[in-house]
Amino acid sequence: MTDQQNDNVAAEGAVYFIFGATGDLARRKLYPALYSLYREGKLGDKFAIVGLARRPRTDEQFREDVLESIKEFCRYKIGDGQDWQGFAERFTYHSLDIGNVDGFRELQASTEALEARYSIPGNRLFYLALAPELFGTVSRNLRDGGMLESAGWHRLVIEKPFGYDYPSASKLNEEIRHVFREEEVFRIDHYLGKEMVQNIEVIRFANAFFEPLWNKQHIANVQITLSETVGVEERGAYYNKSGALRDMVQNHMLQMLTMIAMEPPSHLDPEAIRDEKVKVLRSLRNFKSGDEVRERVIRGQYTAGELRGQALKGYREEDSVPQDSTTETFFAARLFVDNFRWAGVPFYVRTGKRLPVKSTEIVVEFKNVPGNLLFASRQQLQPNLLVIRVNPMEGIYIRINAKKAGQRDDGAARGDGILPELPGRHQHARGLRALDLRRGARRFDVFHALGRAGGRLAAGRSDRGRLAGACRGPGLLLRRRMGTAAGAQAASSGRLPLVAGERAGRGQRHLGDEHRQVK
Repeated sequence: MTDQQNDNVAAEGAVYFIFGATGDLARRKLYPALYSLYREGKLGDKFAIVGLARRPRTDEQFREDVLESIKEFCRYKIGDGQDWQGFAERFTYHSLDIGNVDGFRELQASTEALEARYSIPGNRLFYLALAPELFGTVSRNLRDGGMLESAGWHRLVIEKPFGYDYPSASKLNEEIRHVFREEEVFRIDHYLGKEMVQNIEVIRFANAFFEPLWNKQHIANVQITLSETVGVEERGAYYNKSGALRDMVQNHMLQMLTMIAMEPPSHLDPEAIRDEKVKVLRSLRNFKSGDEVRERVIRGQYTAGELRGQALKGYREEDSVPQDSTTETFFAARLFVDNFRWAGVPFYVRTGKRLPVKSTEIVVEFKNVPGNLLFASRQQLQPNLLVIRVNPMEGIYIRINAKKAGQRDDGAARGDGILPELPGRHQHARGLRALDLRRGARRFDVFHALGRAGGRLAAGRSDRGRLAGACRGPGLLLRRRMGTAAGAQAASSGRLPLVAGERAGRGQRHLGDEHRQVK
């Protein structure tokens, strides 16, 4: 039945209810995740999955949708016929108007039949892949419709965004707490399930040579980039209410920032880790004026363009997006964590759609050696970098400076190697190491760049350059003003001047000062 049986204990028997079962989140994330758990033996044998949405659908149609989702997005290939049928038969579909409590009473009756069929002891998990304004209504109707009267445990899982702003988030929590106890509510960020995001804490706290360097004395800046090549696709109506800031920054990117900046937790349990993350968030420097926002924040939209001969719509031409929309599809900011470990170290976050390459990575740039001493007095040394690559190719990369093979200490190059030659019997082994490191350097150059148009994360650049450095090429927010003396000077210094109020480069619109401050 399963690909692997590991030390993880299979989940208790439960019925999993997916509200918004025909939506994008369920198709891209939930069904592939459930099938992966099944193949790894983590779902157990006593489970059922109920898809819930307004549109009518038969069980067979629903199972076909699930099959297509798994084929496209799951890391596991569909197994033999018996294996797939054993999984697919656990899926049923129920058309539900979430505002009608009678529909929940009908759902209660069908759920009891499923629990009897698969010997499930009344455990129920409700996953709300819905707009946040519907969470309160669903919670109340689950209670009033009798769905919370079973003998087992009940859990409510909600995805971001948790409201639109602080007042709406507070109201949302209050509505949920009227029905569910706090320990029954799971506010999740699916980005924390990615392998390399989970590895951040291990890299930091399980390797002795990192912790002594992990502070303002040794780190120059931290850069967190999450770039996407796609536009908003069918999510225009949703995205226009959120934008890049609410869709990516206030959840996924801030989670990664807190994991980089947090202190070691007292225990490896959820509450202890959460406490350290909250300390980081409380230490984030607030924006005190509009001028400060304009200095530290960039917002923009992608415009119409072409990629590999295919015409692409601009954001304002997407379905369900107003033609005068000022919602940002690109966001970059320079943030500061004002505590003893990180005071003065800038954290650069940037994210956007329709960028040259799909990539998620964290770059920790260490301070360079003094520029007038030893080797630095004879050649230009680059800063050391630790790169944590989350997507598309997971990995950890470290960039160091080393002497080229055959190069004298005065910097005169004699060859293309990157390690000094050694005489005698060690020469062959050292040559292999040099070859591996040369390959590693090329791999780093490829993966560290965000597009052949020069979208490299800007180590050693000006602050403005770092904010926009990963975003040149298709989907350009900023461009160099070439052909003028000022432009040539800006290009040589690494600065990327803003092009305000016009279509910049190959397909980006800069949202001017009047739209910069995020309210």
